[in-house]
Amino acid sequence: MTDREVPAIQLSEGSIVPEDQSKAILNILEDFAEEKKRLEETQRAMLNILEDFSEEKARLEETQRAMLNLLEDFDVERSKTEVANRELRESLESLRLAKEATETAYRELEAFSYSVSHDLRAPLRSVSGFSQVLLEDYFDKLDEEGKDSLRRIVAAAEKMGCLIDDLLNLSRLSRAAMNRERVNLSPLAKRISDRLRASSPGRAVKFIFPDELYVFGDERLLTVMLENLLDNAWKFTQKSEKAVIEFGLKRSANEKIFFVRDNGSGFDMAYIDKLFKPFQRLHRVEEFPGTGIGLATVKRIVGRHGGRVWIEGETGRGAVVYFTLQD
Repeated sequence: MTDREVPAIQLSEGSIVPEDQSKAILNILEDFAEEKKRLEETQRAMLNILEDFSEEKARLEETQRAMLNLLEDFDVERSKTEVANRELRESLESLRLAKEATETAYRELEAFSYSVSHDLRAPLRSVSGFSQVLLEDYFDKLDEEGKDSLRRIVAAAEKMGCLIDDLLNLSRLSRAAMNRERVNLSPLAKRISDRLRASSPGRAVKFIFPDELYVFGDERLLTVMLENLLDNAWKFTQKSEKAVIEFGLKRSANEKIFFVRDNGSGFDMAYIDKLFKPFQRLHRVEEFPGTGIGLATVKRIVGRHGGRVWIEGETGRGAVVYFTLQD
């Protein structure tokens, strides 16, 4: 302490009485305590800030880890998607190639069927011709067994002729060019029903047709379709006392559904898968004659018109064939 500082202290000490000195010390201590309290509060606030910062840092790190996991998952999913897309493209390409191969095989089969059927006509005509000669010129010279055999030959030749004709017609349906136009199906159905009535004048069959049923399609093919449907209904109602055949239309939400309904012999729905296949039959030939190609023909024609066909029935209670045609 310098000489200049000592008198100042002495002056200060001499100017403060003991009581005032105690108060001053208490004030200083109180100020110190308050400052200490503020400092502690500041420290606590700083600690809280540091804790909040640590928590926020932890959350940020957790978020970063989550983002990294998401990115990893995204990369994995993207890889899976790329693999799935590649496999899908390969599958679609395989389907396209398979479809092309099927269509090619189908066309070749159609051509083969047409060729074989056409080539069978000549030898079949010979069999039929010579069988007819035997019937006319030598029938009386044959014994009963020979006559029976000859009858069987003639019947088989006739059946083979019908099968060949049906097969050729089925092939032509797929190959023929289409001429689409507005067609009223009702007059077509009326002409077919008149023909059927003329073929069996003794039958009393009630036909129900609307006056106008317009569609857009090939009139020739649609006529063949109706002929097959109405011929079937005519055939399978031959044992019905009060036969009724109805051709009509019912509308659904977004399409027109045509139908041919009869109250004939019907069929067992368990065998429905066989009905639209060529030469498949549910009844014996002796009971209901035919080659079993009618519904296959209908399906082919409906398919060429962009529609679909299905059938419902019950044994002894008739059947209903439904079909749609693309407008």
